[in-house]
Amino acid sequence: MAKESKSSSSGKARSAITGRYVSKATAARHPKTTVVEKPSKPKKK
Repeated sequence: MAKESKSSSSGKARSAITGRYVSKATAARHPKTTVVEKPSKPKKK
């Protein structure tokens, strides 16, 4: 599993337990139970 920075400027933080969105500060305090979702890259045409 690759490590990611805790204070990622893009993406949304989500609780792995409840599935609800949480603040990035909460994700930084609870790295084992939160996931930071990265936005998908736009597809080239």
